[in-house]
Amino acid sequence: MADRRESTSNMAELQYLVVDKQVINDPASQAEWTAKRLVWVPHETHGFVAASIKAERGEELEVEIAETNKLYLVSKDDIQKMNPPKFSKVEDMAELTCLNEASVLHNLKDRYYSGLIYTYSGLFCVVVNPYKRLPIYTEKVIVLYKGKKRHEVPPHVYAITDNAYRSMLQDREDQSILCTGESGAGKTENTKKVIQYLAYVASSHRPKSVLGHAEVAKGELEEQLLQANPILESFGNAKTVKNDNSSRFGKFIRINFDMSGYIAGANIESYLLEKSRTVRQAKDERTFHVFYQLLAGANEAQKKELLLEDPKAYRFLSHGFLNVASIDDQQEFQLTMQAMEIMGLNHEDMMSIFKIVSATMQFGNMTFQQERKTDQATLPDNTVAQKVCHLLGLPVSDLVKALLKPKLKVGRDFVHKAQNKEQVEFAVEALSKGTYERMFKWIVTRINRSLDRTKRQGASFIGILDIAGFEIFELNSFEQLCINYTNEKLQQLFNHTMFVLEQEEYQREGIEWKFIDFGLDLQPTIELIEKPMGVLALVDEECFFPKATDKSFVEKLVASHKSHPKFQVAEFRSNADFSVIHYAGKVDYAAAQWLMKNMDPLNDNVIEMLQHSTEPFVVQIWKDAEIVGLSATAGISETQFGARTRKGMFRTVSQLYKEQLAKLMVTLRNTNPNFVRCIIPNHEKKAGKIDSILVLDQLRCNGVLEGIRICRQGFPNRIGFQDFRQRYEFLTPNVIPKGFMDGKKACELMIQALELDPNLYRIGQSKVFFRAGVLAHLEEERDLKLTDIIINFQAYCRGMLARKNYQKRLQQISAIKIIQRNCAAYLKLRNWPWWRLFTKVKPLLQVTGQEERLSVKENELKEVAEKLDRQKAEYSEVENKLAQIVEEKSILAEQLQAETELCAEAEEMRVRLQARKTELEELLHDFEGRIEEEEERATVLNNEKKKLAQHITDLEEQLEEEEGSRQKLQLEKHAAESKIKQMEETLAITEDSQAKLIKEKKQLDERNVELQQQLQEEEDKTKSLAKIKHKQEASINDLEERLRREIALREELERIKRRLEAELAETKEQLAEKKAQCEELTQQLAKKEDELARLTQRVDDESTGKATVHKQARELESQLAELSEDFDVEKAARAKAEKQRRDLSEELEALKTELIESLDSTAVQQELRNKREQELASTKKALEEEQKTREMQVADMRHKQTQQEGTLVEQLELMKKAKNSVEKAKAALEAEAADVANDLKTMSVAKQDSERKRKQLEAHVQELTMKVSELDRTKGDATEKAAKLQSELEAVLAQFEEAESKSSRLDKNFSTLEAQLADVQESLQEESKQKLALQARLRQADSEKDFLQEQLDEEEERKAAVERQLADTNAKMAEFKRKAAESGATTEELEELKKKAARELEALQAEKEQLMSQCDKSERSKKKLQQEFDDLNLAVESDRAKISNLEKRQRKFDQLLAEEKAVSERNALERDERDRELRDKETKVLSLQRNLDELQDRLDEADRTRKTQLSELDDLMANKDDVGKNIHELEKSRRALADKVEEQRLHIEELEDEFQVCEDGKLRLEVNMQAMKAQFERELQARDEQNDDKRKALTKQLRELEVELEDERKQRQAAVGAKKKLEGDIASVEQQHEMAIKVRDDAVKQLKKLQGQMKELQREAEEARASRDEMAQQFRDNEKRLKALEAEILQLQEDLAVSERQRRAAEGDRDDLQEELSSALSSKQTLIDEKKLQDGRINDLEEELEEEQTNVELLMDKNRKSSLQIEQMTAELNAERVLAQKAENGRVTYEKQNKELKAKLEELEQALRGKSKATIASLETKIGNLEEQLDAEVRERQNASRANRRLEKKLKEMVMQSEEERRHADQYKEQVDKANARVKALKRQVDEAEEELTRVNAQKRKLQRDYDEQVESNESQTREIHTLKSKVRAGGAGRSSILGVGRNRSKGSPSGAAGDDTASTGGTLDDSVSEEDKD
Repeated sequence: MADRRESTSNMAELQYLVVDKQVINDPASQAEWTAKRLVWVPHETHGFVAASIKAERGEELEVEIAETNKLYLVSKDDIQKMNPPKFSKVEDMAELTCLNEASVLHNLKDRYYSGLIYTYSGLFCVVVNPYKRLPIYTEKVIVLYKGKKRHEVPPHVYAITDNAYRSMLQDREDQSILCTGESGAGKTENTKKVIQYLAYVASSHRPKSVLGHAEVAKGELEEQLLQANPILESFGNAKTVKNDNSSRFGKFIRINFDMSGYIAGANIESYLLEKSRTVRQAKDERTFHVFYQLLAGANEAQKKELLLEDPKAYRFLSHGFLNVASIDDQQEFQLTMQAMEIMGLNHEDMMSIFKIVSATMQFGNMTFQQERKTDQATLPDNTVAQKVCHLLGLPVSDLVKALLKPKLKVGRDFVHKAQNKEQVEFAVEALSKGTYERMFKWIVTRINRSLDRTKRQGASFIGILDIAGFEIFELNSFEQLCINYTNEKLQQLFNHTMFVLEQEEYQREGIEWKFIDFGLDLQPTIELIEKPMGVLALVDEECFFPKATDKSFVEKLVASHKSHPKFQVAEFRSNADFSVIHYAGKVDYAAAQWLMKNMDPLNDNVIEMLQHSTEPFVVQIWKDAEIVGLSATAGISETQFGARTRKGMFRTVSQLYKEQLAKLMVTLRNTNPNFVRCIIPNHEKKAGKIDSILVLDQLRCNGVLEGIRICRQGFPNRIGFQDFRQRYEFLTPNVIPKGFMDGKKACELMIQALELDPNLYRIGQSKVFFRAGVLAHLEEERDLKLTDIIINFQAYCRGMLARKNYQKRLQQISAIKIIQRNCAAYLKLRNWPWWRLFTKVKPLLQVTGQEERLSVKENELKEVAEKLDRQKAEYSEVENKLAQIVEEKSILAEQLQAETELCAEAEEMRVRLQARKTELEELLHDFEGRIEEEEERATVLNNEKKKLAQHITDLEEQLEEEEGSRQKLQLEKHAAESKIKQMEETLAITEDSQAKLIKEKKQLDERNVELQQQLQEEEDKTKSLAKIKHKQEASINDLEERLRREIALREELERIKRRLEAELAETKEQLAEKKAQCEELTQQLAKKEDELARLTQRVDDESTGKATVHKQARELESQLAELSEDFDVEKAARAKAEKQRRDLSEELEALKTELIESLDSTAVQQELRNKREQELASTKKALEEEQKTREMQVADMRHKQTQQEGTLVEQLELMKKAKNSVEKAKAALEAEAADVANDLKTMSVAKQDSERKRKQLEAHVQELTMKVSELDRTKGDATEKAAKLQSELEAVLAQFEEAESKSSRLDKNFSTLEAQLADVQESLQEESKQKLALQARLRQADSEKDFLQEQLDEEEERKAAVERQLADTNAKMAEFKRKAAESGATTEELEELKKKAARELEALQAEKEQLMSQCDKSERSKKKLQQEFDDLNLAVESDRAKISNLEKRQRKFDQLLAEEKAVSERNALERDERDRELRDKETKVLSLQRNLDELQDRLDEADRTRKTQLSELDDLMANKDDVGKNIHELEKSRRALADKVEEQRLHIEELEDEFQVCEDGKLRLEVNMQAMKAQFERELQARDEQNDDKRKALTKQLRELEVELEDERKQRQAAVGAKKKLEGDIASVEQQHEMAIKVRDDAVKQLKKLQGQMKELQREAEEARASRDEMAQQFRDNEKRLKALEAEILQLQEDLAVSERQRRAAEGDRDDLQEELSSALSSKQTLIDEKKLQDGRINDLEEELEEEQTNVELLMDKNRKSSLQIEQMTAELNAERVLAQKAENGRVTYEKQNKELKAKLEELEQALRGKSKATIASLETKIGNLEEQLDAEVRERQNASRANRRLEKKLKEMVMQSEEERRHADQYKEQVDKANARVKALKRQVDEAEEELTRVNAQKRKLQRDYDEQVESNESQTREIHTLKSKVRAGGAGRSSILGVGRNRSKGSPSGAAGDDTASTGGTLDDSVSEEDKD
């Protein structure tokens, strides 16, 4: 591992592949893990989180979460162990010591966050989708992984692929790579990477001789293999919610290799194509890519040939043309076309495929309708059917007939069955799905045919499986069951591969192990699905029953498997039908449409037509159709084995899929599988984010956690005896004896010495097996032991080196001594005469024999020269021979190389053949055994076959009998059906007549009930009127007393009002006082801010002083270090000098002795002695001088040290003073904070007082509401008394006039109050500004406080640093004291300074703690202030919102008036604009006519050029026989020219179509212009009349409004003066903050009171106006005959208005204090009053609005027409641009063709010059003609381009005009929208006014009726009274008179009741009026 890390460390790609081990092997993290006892704890969102164990409580543990530090109680079973940090980001999760879900998830997350997406898990390779491009798939990376083993390189899909490739080559065993995962996890991408790697590694780039076939080009097969994927993605992939390029089918790509390991071919098998996606898609999803690619990338010719339309026109593309950001459909279409060309598909095949695609889309546009009286569906429009038939080569009538009335076989006859609309639509959808599926299968087989290389013999293969992983949705269907069934089988294969083989190894090794078949864990689920009577079998069985449904299938399934352990019945409330327990969890299935999906039925008649189509491609894809037709269940019988069979080859989807899956599993079992599990990290498609719960679910579904579960039960780690002994023997020293010992016994002894638990290991025959985690523990112990050994070894090596160095130094010393002795001896001898004589004589002793030596040397020289000549000659000969030998050697070497290569190849072939022979022999033995078994089985089967044949004959006879009986029953059925239809028709007629009779009966019953109700109501009215008469007579007497009470209440209200005004004045005075206090507080705040600034300056100065002190201290320390070093050097120098002095003294003594011994020495010796004495003296002097200088330096150092200590003392004193000043400032700040807190308390007390007053006012308002309720009760009594107050009418009229004057005064007051309200609003805004400024100051203070806090923290750190430095200096001073003890220096002063500094530091620490506590207090007080401040802000904002609402409602009426004035102006402008548009359109028509003429000319020119080109083509074709081998190339050129001609023809047709469209547009424009002119004239006349009427009405309104506006202007002028006065007051409030809160509260209260007064006054004025208008209207209506009634009504209304005003005043106060909603009511009331004023004009407005609406509709029609014209013009513009572009492209292509033709002609001239000169000459002449024609074509193209440019200019002008028209149309639309909105608003107003009018008229009519009845009853009663009086006076016949009186009373009772009713109506009228006022 280390080697491959070092070798590949310089590649940039490895940062996404390799883990940085320095980060992982961190000792700090290891220590933390051991100290905290970290474990994994379950978590809801993160899956698992790290926690440390704090305590144990029985079965639970108390843990602390590492991130949040929260404590939880967790069960011991839920906790999972955590791996040591050294296992972080491990490459293979099987190596983890603690192998659990949490560790796996944590490892994957750590690696993913580090950019490592590949991780091993045993046999698995887990891949997490990175959602970004990583540079790990380059050619460098492929080269890195090529030929490497898995453990030598980081995890990668390349490593898995290379391992499979090498295993295939070495073991000659087929391999498979299984890629599974959810949609969007990256399966398809990893599959592409596998193919890319294999194409690179196994590409066949070899010479042709090796290949053996010259036609196989280099890399062609590999290129086709890579290009097969884009085709499959285009036709089989689609956009889903999770993935933009999701594979909607499974595929198994089988790549064949030859004996040498080169790719020999490939094969692709597909599974479960999601063909339903062609018909419908979910939201935000698309169908297959090819549909959108074809629509976006096809050219015009292809679109015309394939009948393509706009994407939005296709119903099957249910969501239209959805654009995907990551996909360019046009570019992908080109890539798909290129890939299809590379795969060998010709143009006809591609067009046939695209025709099928277009037909599939066209199927969805066929619209069917249902006949009313029959079940027959019809096709009213067959244009789409014609398109489909054209594309598929079918007759239209036959297709429609086959769809609508398919032919069925009934017995031996055929009948036509009627199909309803749903059946036909289902058949069409099934047909489109089946057609697309068969086309997809054909494409797959065609790709396989291209990839199949039969000329290469495939020896082995690698299969790549890309299939969907396990899916669990809320409700799962038939497709999910098939996918999950597949994954169950694959997981069983994995379990068998991973664990069954492993257990077999356990058995081979002789381990004690009970064999567990982990694959059998999945067998019950697989049997539940696939076995007889399983889920799939029951689906097949139900498909053969005609009356079977999904419900019957579920019932049968539940009945069969309700006791199965893997099957569960769905709950009653769930939407699922049943559940299956898979290995990944429980899955709920809904069985809807399962039978239809399994049968996949198609229309037999249509399939038969498709099999006889005129299109060969359609016939080819449908030739072997095996379908479920409409008569699929015919001919079904039951065999003795219980299975149903059918005559024919019909098989269901499940049967086909089971067969495919069985073949796939057989293939996979015969291979060595490699597993790649793809994981989707999140559903947001974000890089670097992991959803833990989602990943855990996928790990569970992919089988990773299942593999880990099984791995825990086995022995996953194993190691050989020799490796185990070699690696771990030093852990058990002296355990294995010396000498030979068997490996197994040695391992047993080592394990016993290691004291391992027997359950943790097993010893086999050749290996030792361990549980998970044991080897990791041994590795840790080995690492510890190795560290100890290496440390000891290092220590030994260092000691050895030190000893060697010591010996070397000793030898050096001895050598120096010897050298010194020799030098001394030489110095003694050099002046001795005899020595000089010896040195001079010694060289002369050798001169005597010199001549003899010279002669000898000359002879030797001659001999050497002769030898040299001989050697030169020999050398030349040898060189020649050598050249010849080298040539021969090179020839022999080449021959030898060739022979060795041939030999090696032969040896390889021999070895391979030998291996193949052994394999074939083994296969032969196996096949012989199988043949014997098969023969035995064949005999048994033959016997059974005979029995079955007999049984089949019996069954066929029975079947024929049953067929006859069934035919008879069918005929009877038809007869019965006809009878039933007749009966149904008669039944429908009778039902209709019965329904009519029932309706008539109901109507009669309803009339009867209504009459009875009317009778009952009349009786109730008579009774109620009698009761009311008695009640009103009793209540009239109490009216006068209640009226007096009401007057008294009004007086009390006036007194309350005066008292409130006095309180208002008091609050204003309090406001002035608070303002003064606020000013004082602001001044104090300014002072505090200045003091804070000074304090911060001081703190800065102190910090700089401290910094200088620290700097000086560091300098002193450096000086001390230098002094100590100098002292050490001085000591060493002194010691050296002492040593030298001793040596010199010794030498002096030696010299003295020598002098004594040699008294007779010469003068030279005397001189030497003198020199020595002089040198000795000089050295003594130098020593003394050096000693003096050293002493001076020491004294200077001591002096400097004392000076620095003094400066330090001074600086400490300065620090003390600064600290004292800071403490004083802090105390002052605390005092100020206390003052501020006191001020705040006083303000809070004042606020509480104001709250208390507000509550008192609310209580008072509640009392007023109680009184108002009493007034409401007395109101009814007052209305009853109003009948007797007719005589007081004149007084009431006087009061009415007074009320009018009062209303005018109230209007003035209202305007003044509005001005005051605006002023108050401005004051509130200014207060908010002040509040914001104060908030900024508070934030600034907070920031300053934080800054001071940071400075305090820095001071603390600096103090700690000073303490450390003092400690260091103390230690150094102690050392210095010990060193300087000889010199007598003392350090007592330093110790005293140290003590003083320690005391000062303690004092500073205490002061710091006090400061921190004070800071905490100030922080808490600041938070409280901030909360109060936020509350006040919210209150101010709410007040502002209310005030703005009031202002908006006041402006509404003015806006309405302005809009009505603007309407007339807009109408005039619209008229002018329409005239201008008419003129513009006329000019456009003329310009279009000119453009059409030019286009016609161009068409004629193009036609002429086309004819000339056709003639040239004919000439070329006539001479094709003369051209030899180049006919093919000329044919290609002819085809290209034919294509060009076809394009020109299509272009001409398009131009003709456009010309026709322009002609039609011109005609439409002329007709529209005439119609628009007439319409405009009519509209203008109507508009003029309407405008005159509106102008008259508006002038009246304006006159009335001008009078009111004049009054309001005067009032506003007065308000402006008041505003100026208030502005002076506001200026004084600007600098206050705390007081502003009180001011706001008081202002809010005042505002509420003012609003209440305003509303009261406004309502009184409005009520007065309304009553005046109503009374005037009633007076005009009833002037002649109802004067008395009018007086009575006016009196009643006046009394009601007075009482209502009093009640509303109190209610207004209450509503203002509670919810403040009366503003909306007042605005509504004003609108109602305005409606009442305009009652007379409503009818006129309605008529005008209707006319306006008609005009608007006409305008809308015109706008639509104009928009259509604009769209047509834009389409024409685009077409012209396309044509211009095509012309330019054609010119370029012609130029290219010209150049290509020239080049080809030159080649032809060179090739055929000698053979056919005549043909060449003729061709040259023709080529010249062609060139001339091409030049002419180029000139024509240039002319066309110039014409196009002119057209473009004109088109630009048209575009500008169209944009202007569009702008006008937008303006019209806006005006129309506004007019519609205004019309709707006026309509609503009119409707409300009409409702009110009807209600008022009804009340009036009721009052009139009651009044007439009352008058009549009074007259009749007076007449009766007069008659009675006359009779009594006359004293006539008593009895008869009594009887007459009785009769008269009986007659007068209803009239009396009517009289009572009059009073009651008065009451009801009052009630209704009061309700209106409430509204």
